[in-house]
Amino acid sequence: MILFQSTAGPSTLTDWLVWVAAVTGVGVLIGVVGWFVSKKAESQTRSRARLSFAAVLVVSLVFLLGAIITLPVSDQITTGLLGLVGISLAALITLGSTTIFANFMAGLMMQQVRSFRPGDFIRVGEHAGRVTAKGLFHVEIQTEDRDLVTLPNAYLITTPVRVVRSSGTVVWCELSLGYDAHHAKVEPLLLRAIEQAGLVDGFVLVRELGDFAVTYRACGLLEDVKKLITTRSDLRERVLDVLHEAGIEIVSPMYMNQRQITERAIPERVRAGPEAESSPPEDIIFDKADDAERVENIRKSLNEAREAIKALEDEHSRAKGEDQLERQKAIGEKIEHQHKLAEYLQSQIARLESQVDKSE
Repeated sequence: MILFQSTAGPSTLTDWLVWVAAVTGVGVLIGVVGWFVSKKAESQTRSRARLSFAAVLVVSLVFLLGAIITLPVSDQITTGLLGLVGISLAALITLGSTTIFANFMAGLMMQQVRSFRPGDFIRVGEHAGRVTAKGLFHVEIQTEDRDLVTLPNAYLITTPVRVVRSSGTVVWCELSLGYDAHHAKVEPLLLRAIEQAGLVDGFVLVRELGDFAVTYRACGLLEDVKKLITTRSDLRERVLDVLHEAGIEIVSPMYMNQRQITERAIPERVRAGPEAESSPPEDIIFDKADDAERVENIRKSLNEAREAIKALEDEHSRAKGEDQLERQKAIGEKIEHQHKLAEYLQSQIARLESQVDKSE
């Protein structure tokens, strides 16, 4: 083929015209394939789309090298051009290799450790939120302000990562009371507040005996960790209400206020009106994290469906005996059902990933 031949003699106008026509044709073909891949990527899962784009990138690089090799010039010039391309690629890799390679190796390690997954609450240094994406080079979290923070994997393996367990976490509220409030009276009230906040297995700790106040911590187990932010606020509200109803001031003797000694720093009781129905703030704050968790769960179901297909195909090939045809027919129906389920799950993943990308 002319496209992959190299001419050692002096170039002619015909050689250049043939080279330009061949390179233009192949370039147009690669461009059409790239456009088709980009359009099809909208209906693919994100991982498959990345593989498709990587394949197009590799083909483009091979095309560039092939175009240089087939130039109708002397071998010396061709060798020089190839050396220039090699030096350029080596310089790019060298400049970015330290950070990129470190993040890549950290990503591989985290894929094996699997300490957290999309949708989990994590805290890394001063950053906290729910995981929305976990890749080979970075992890993205959605904070309590609904913002997105990207953390390099190299940073994650050098900084302790605190993960909120999906089975439940302890929610607590800390407050200080004066020594005039006896702990035997305070602790039952705090336990009542914990129960009213929807927490289970509540307990109260005396954290510190200060010079002027006693520090208490009211703790309880939250089983639905998706309500973490709301429950923290609810617990503080219940502590306020319960202690004020019992006539206990949530102030220590360090509280500075000119007043009569008989006056109490407790607000007047207010009759609460009917609460308006509204969605939890977590639905707004962690919308992308919720979608990422759904994608992860659907992907898990997709892998299970593919494993079921493989197991059924093995069973289909081993079916023997008098009722072989009937058994193979029944197994074939199950395989067809699993294939349809896998296609549906794959379309759901693509739809949710597209929805996440549009919301950014």
